Amino acid sequence: MNKPMKKKRISIVSLDARAGQSYGREVASLFGGCADVSVYNVQDGSAMGVLPRADLFVVSTDAYGSAEEVARHVPMGCQTMAVEVSFRWSELRKLKAIPEGAKVLFVNMTQVMAREAITQLNQFGINHIHLIPFYPGAVLEEDVHMAVTPDEMRYVPKGIETVINLGQRPCTSGMMIEIALRLDVAYLLETQPFQAYFRDIATNNYSFDQMFAKSIRLESQFHILMEILEEGVIGVNERGEIFACSHHAEEITRVSSPLIMGKRAEQVFPYIGFSKCLKEKSRVEAQVKKINGINVSVEVVPVMRQDTCVGAFAILQRFNDVEARQGELRKQLLHKGHYAKYGFDHIIGSSQAIVRAKDILKRMAASESPVLLIGETGTGKELFAHALHQASRRKKEPFVAINVAAFPENLLESELFGYEEGAFTGAKKGGRPGLLEFAHRGTLFLDEVEGMSPMLQVKLLRVLQEREIMRVGGSHIISIDVRIVAATNESLEQKVEEGSFRRDLYYRLNTLPIMIPPLAKRDEDMFLLMDHFKEELGSEFELTEPVRTFLKEYAWPGNIRELRNVVEYFIYTGHRQITMEDLPPTVLRSGRLKLRPVLASGKARRAGGAGDGKTPWAGFEDDDPFGSDTDSSSDSKAYSKPYSDTFWFVLGQLYEASEEGICLGREKLLAKARECYLPMSQQEVRNILTEMAEKGLARVSRGRGGSRLTLQGRQLWENRQKP
Repeated sequence: MNKPMKKKRISIVSLDARAGQSYGREVASLFGGCADVSVYNVQDGSAMGVLPRADLFVVSTDAYGSAEEVARHVPMGCQTMAVEVSFRWSELRKLKAIPEGAKVLFVNMTQVMAREAITQLNQFGINHIHLIPFYPGAVLEEDVHMAVTPDEMRYVPKGIETVINLGQRPCTSGMMIEIALRLDVAYLLETQPFQAYFRDIATNNYSFDQMFAKSIRLESQFHILMEILEEGVIGVNERGEIFACSHHAEEITRVSSPLIMGKRAEQVFPYIGFSKCLKEKSRVEAQVKKINGINVSVEVVPVMRQDTCVGAFAILQRFNDVEARQGELRKQLLHKGHYAKYGFDHIIGSSQAIVRAKDILKRMAASESPVLLIGETGTGKELFAHALHQASRRKKEPFVAINVAAFPENLLESELFGYEEGAFTGAKKGGRPGLLEFAHRGTLFLDEVEGMSPMLQVKLLRVLQEREIMRVGGSHIISIDVRIVAATNESLEQKVEEGSFRRDLYYRLNTLPIMIPPLAKRDEDMFLLMDHFKEELGSEFELTEPVRTFLKEYAWPGNIRELRNVVEYFIYTGHRQITMEDLPPTVLRSGRLKLRPVLASGKARRAGGAGDGKTPWAGFEDDDPFGSDTDSSSDSKAYSKPYSDTFWFVLGQLYEASEEGICLGREKLLAKARECYLPMSQQEVRNILTEMAEKGLARVSRGRGGSRLTLQGRQLWENRQKP
């Protein structure tokens, strides 16, 4: 338990008892919290003889006759100073109100005291009246009708018509400041009682007032600065004695500032290099110290005045505080794309395909694993990435998005990983953090990830494996915590087979893959989206039935992005009713309509029908890209056993391959399934091929040989296509 600080002792010595009591009350009102105040006076004999010891004796000039007499009463070694008195501004205003030229007695105890007071009043500007000193024994020679006195009413002559009692003269603000400095309690000068006292007492010492006010302002600013700094600050003077300790430094070191003031820093903080700093007059670089079980960075900086070291400051920073502050700064430094703007509510649609995709992604949001969004251009992959982040535990942290394909290799590296000063020509002074640092504790969305160069693929793989990066031109490792969400509109499996995408990175990114369905597979969502865009663009129009039919059958190669463009085009036609003539020329020219998801017979292909073998949807009979496990047969004569949609998909793909005279392996079948947004696993493909082999429908080769339909398998497929 901390011991309370021992109180100082102040002794007031005066000639008159009433004056001494007044001085004592004023001193006690300001210093009573840290000092005991005793009052002695000559008139009642209490100031005679050797007085008890005190930290400070404040003696009025009229109490003793000389300095020698003071020495006879004040114990040796004790500090002494003189009582100094002034007037209050409020009393001076009363004197200012006296008519100019009036004769006024100034009544006091002695002639010296009366003349000294008149001189001080003249210095305060009371020059418009004629002040006449009056004291016991003085003769009233002039016809005077007004008197002024500092609470010495007993000496006012009888017959004076008007008397202004100014009250006991107060101690000067300079005297109070000196007491504070002598007792080493200067911190009291900033308290409200002192400030109120300084405003109340008159002073004509302009230079002193200005210097004192400036000193107070600087000291106040210093203390404010110490408290607003997030680092802990400890200051020592040239002797190594502590004179400042901020609130944050108290928290870090667990010391009480009042208890250590004036003490040697090496005794209180032996782990801080104050002595070395003062001796060598140089900075002690930051070192890691274990303080109360916490890692703290400690740095000591000297304070130089010309060539003399007049003190030093220690700067203390907790590592956790530094990291948290850097995270906040990263958010502020990145002005664009640092937060997720959209949630799952912003994804418009009620089709089975989109509802299922949203449900799967919501479950994925709870994970910390990388997510791979697979979908055609314009399907809204970035919108899904925003929603994924918003639904995750990282939702309050940064969300950073970048299109990988939009940057050349060298620029993409510095954009992702940042760079140090001088790393390359044109590098900013001081360097720059990369997007991976900005996304610390949040999510980084990499769009069109297939466009990343092999060199950057290696660096990204390290990020996923080790959770650390190194800036371009840097030499130190930076730990980061980032969740990667990648998107692609191409087949990464094919890129891996071609050797342009690393297999190990592919399997890292493909931890949680999700297919984003194209607009062509979301028939019931198209008009919902169109209504949304109409409202967003502030327009009203209606579609004629032929246009609605055409748009239903249109393939929408540009997906939702193209749909929005079409809505905006309709607005500028100027027509309320949209007819076929109002369709955009690009839509009419392309004439791309949805292909029936049924693989046509060889005869139909040769005739150039819808099932010409070029569509990725060949093998389906329904429009649901996710399919169902029900029998899709309409001809029980063609086969006796019901098969799943995935079985018929594989059978159809093998039939197409046999028409072209080639074999298909499992990886190719999986790639085609993804192109058709049909979820299939390698194990499922393997099981289907095994079943076909057992029934004599296909010959399945091991390794890379691939699979080929038998005559029986071809007949099964062709029978299914018969009406």
